[in-house]
Amino acid sequence: MVASLVIGIIFLVAGLGLRYWINRRKFYRRSPMGAEGFSSYESSVFIKLIERVGKWIAYALIIFGLLSLWVYSREKKEKQQPEVKTEQPAQRR
Repeated sequence: MVASLVIGIIFLVAGLGLRYWINRRKFYRRSPMGAEGFSSYESSVFIKLIERVGKWIAYALIIFGLLSLWVYSREKKEKQQPEVKTEQPAQRR
């Protein structure tokens, strides 16, 4: 039960951190006119591809983290509910 909480937090923080890092790099690459500056065409294509893949990985980490936190909350609710036992009435002979 605690494992899903820890995994959820780790994956959520990793996904948000990855998105922040990619967006920060993109921001600092821009010139005052708003155009991105690359040293060559090949580096432009490669960096944009890596960033696109990185964003999809970040989305997957965020979704997995949120699902793990949801599973943790469901497990916690189930554990708090008292167990209801029903007994069969004694049969008469």
